[in-house]
Amino acid sequence: MRLGAIISQADSGTDPDAIRRFATGVEAAGYEHLMAYDHILGATAEMFTPPIGSFPSAPYTNEHIFHEILVLFSHLAAVTSRLEFVTSVLVLPQRQTAVAAKQISTIDLLSGGRLRVAVGVGWNNVEYAALGTEFASRTRRLEEQIAVMRKLWTEPLVNFDGEFHHLTNVGINPRPSRPIPVWIGSGAADPVLRRVVRCADGWMPLLIPGLDIDVRTAVTKLRQAAQDAGRDPATLPIHGRTYLGAGWQQMVTDGLELGFSDFSIGYNRMANPGAPLDEHLDATLAARGELDRLVG
Repeated sequence: MRLGAIISQADSGTDPDAIRRFATGVEAAGYEHLMAYDHILGATAEMFTPPIGSFPSAPYTNEHIFHEILVLFSHLAAVTSRLEFVTSVLVLPQRQTAVAAKQISTIDLLSGGRLRVAVGVGWNNVEYAALGTEFASRTRRLEEQIAVMRKLWTEPLVNFDGEFHHLTNVGINPRPSRPIPVWIGSGAADPVLRRVVRCADGWMPLLIPGLDIDVRTAVTKLRQAAQDAGRDPATLPIHGRTYLGAGWQQMVTDGLELGFSDFSIGYNRMANPGAPLDEHLDATLAARGELDRLVG
């Protein structure tokens, strides 16, 4: 199981040295990837009517910092040499598909294949509206976007006529030098898991304790959905996560037992509100020895 660190966008601040120090620090400690979350726009809490998706209230507002995730990864790829960068998740339906495909391809090419893309539909209807994209159709759009991006990455000229995309003899150049895996980050409702089986190269569970089903049940459901669709569950790697605090070691052990390919850990920002990024880094580095003991 490959281990990585989560950089808290909301606590990352605006000091570029601190952000670079986080990336180079976790790389030097032997972490294999850096995970970050994605938002383009924030809004005031009053703009939302709870509950919001799986959240009891808006988890992020305009008060929270969010660096544009692909620009952030492009910058950090230039100051690291081995670290992989993982989106969790890129809210793809609120972006132009061809632009996202071009950005992803460029970062992956220039970083030497160190970008892993997990996409999802998000929860922020206010953000969608402000970006001029439709919230209600986001799941159908996501599926079509994944198909279009794969064609743009592999074909010199693309022709595609779908519900949301109409491409005639166009392409991106340069294209990536490898097939870029596209994971889906999501909850575990049955239609969502069927979408993962149908469209994704891997699954990133986005489950909230107490609000969603437990991870073990969700993994069982995913693997059964794959078998029902005639897909070998082994072709669907799973990327888990947890936050440092009571019980985090058990979460790592559970991930091992469930056969997760990857696991990310992060500092618990909810239990430590306002903590500077260097404090996040120190805690992440301090956990490395225990992780090695657990994982071997």
